[in-house]
Amino acid sequence: MKIKWLGHSAFVLTESTGLSVLTDPFDPAMVGYGYVKPSVDVVTMSHGHNDHNYIKGVAEFKEIFDKQGTFEYDGIHILGVPSFHDDADGALRGKNIIYKFRMDGVNICHMGDIGEPCSPELIERLIPVNVLLIPVGGNYTVDAELAKEYVDRLMPDIVIPMHYKIKHCELDIDKVEPFKRLFDDELVYEDVKELDLDRNDFNESIESTRLVILDKAE
Repeated sequence: MKIKWLGHSAFVLTESTGLSVLTDPFDPAMVGYGYVKPSVDVVTMSHGHNDHNYIKGVAEFKEIFDKQGTFEYDGIHILGVPSFHDDADGALRGKNIIYKFRMDGVNICHMGDIGEPCSPELIERLIPVNVLLIPVGGNYTVDAELAKEYVDRLMPDIVIPMHYKIKHCELDIDKVEPFKRLFDDELVYEDVKELDLDRNDFNESIESTRLVILDKAE
């Protein structure tokens, strides 16, 4: 399977069969930059804010998932887990859906705009995780240190940060550097344009989580 980052919290996940999932499409006018509208099979949206549910940012799609529950689309297994967008049980920013995908035998977890503290109950619902996609920019979501706590508890093989400030981003969020500094240098992989993975990449026991910082797709 392949993972491509369109910016913010939007990824295209493509299975070896060619089936594809787009997570959290965003409004370029709100974020400050855009992307080439993809054609995909499935769109997931973690919550109802325009930087995460901008369906006009999708050229073509067949199905949308925007709620909690267990779903299946042509062999892709999807679990939507309820959570909160803030640390006040949703009183400040509402609810958030975490999506876990099973594609090509790989467990990918997209945390959406997670804002609540890490809890044993939530971790238990999400494990096991091979690839964790997590916001690190703070302010509207968990910050770098809280994101690292999720990483340490979920123990994914790979973590890919999202929802942080890059060139042209107009949102009041931090850059990726504070999160990057929490990892040993030898575990950090940068300038990766697209991640290509399969189940065999996770057959051996990995002692430490690798941090992969994806380049934004043009």
